[in-house]
Amino acid sequence: MTEQPLTEREHEVLEAVIRTYVETAEPAGSRMVARRFGLGISPATVRNTMSDLEEKGYLFHPHTSAGRVPTDLAYRLYVNALMARPRLSSLEESTIRRELASGAGEGAAIEQLVRRAAQVVGLLTQELGVAMAPRLDEAVLERLDLVWLGEAKVLLVLQLRAAGVRTIYVDVPAAIAPGTLESVQRVLNERLGGLTLAEIRATLPDRLRDTVAGDRAGASELLNVFVQSADEWFAGPGHGDAELHLGRASVLAEQPEFASGERLRALIELTERRDLLKRVVGARPAGGMNITIGVENDDPALSNFTLVTSEYRSGDLKGVIGVIGPTRMPYERVVALVDTTSTLISELLG
Repeated sequence: MTEQPLTEREHEVLEAVIRTYVETAEPAGSRMVARRFGLGISPATVRNTMSDLEEKGYLFHPHTSAGRVPTDLAYRLYVNALMARPRLSSLEESTIRRELASGAGEGAAIEQLVRRAAQVVGLLTQELGVAMAPRLDEAVLERLDLVWLGEAKVLLVLQLRAAGVRTIYVDVPAAIAPGTLESVQRVLNERLGGLTLAEIRATLPDRLRDTVAGDRAGASELLNVFVQSADEWFAGPGHGDAELHLGRASVLAEQPEFASGERLRALIELTERRDLLKRVVGARPAGGMNITIGVENDDPALSNFTLVTSEYRSGDLKGVIGVIGPTRMPYERVVALVDTTSTLISELLG
């Protein structure tokens, strides 16, 4: 999409049309724009300016309506140059923080926090919340504990920096001498503490080679179990792939754009294409806020949608939080909510 230079009056009229359409979901007519926004010009002048904007590709006539609707190009100009960037009130920020914390809890897995964030940002924006959890390959092991459960079973507890606690049930040799678990636990912490899960999987056999764990009975056999199962135990969900989380599609389905059966079916099909959404959301550029509007999206299935996302980080871990909605959305508020949510996720993970 190529933006053409606009006059000051064209900027004012275009912003008024966009705001009218976002608020009402109805094509904006010249009389309505002139009356609502007090631009100091007559409806006829507004109508002529809207005609010029249509010729430049910023507005179009839907069907036979006398009013006009913004194009993707108009929304892009609005996002880049016209919209204000308000911050949320301290009360709204506190509400988001409380909602995120209620779904996380102390020591909870990072997936719970990210899943909750997708739900919260979706409800607050009235769009479809989307989030990508970090790839846990980069999570750092702070310490591990081995807890004897009896009947040849041990609970492996992994404390991951900024990623909470992960627990795995481990089948072990039945004949483990007293103190063996403590010896093996001490060796594993000495050799693996401070490494990422990816580093542990890649180097575990070398790091445990020639380890005797105090020569305790069963220690070498137990350590060999860890070597054989490293790829399974020291991998996050999906073996290192980031996980996609979606909010409630029913929130978005209530918007006027999806009143028709065809548009609603397209929305439902989109939410079912998790591989597509995972690829699109996971490929968002690193850094801050990213907004792609309509035809700017690479996949035709998203040509009627806007995707607003922001990256969150905690140490080496990073992920994406945002929303998918129709191109007609209150961009200022959506951007503020997504930006604040990503900041709070980073704080909670830290």
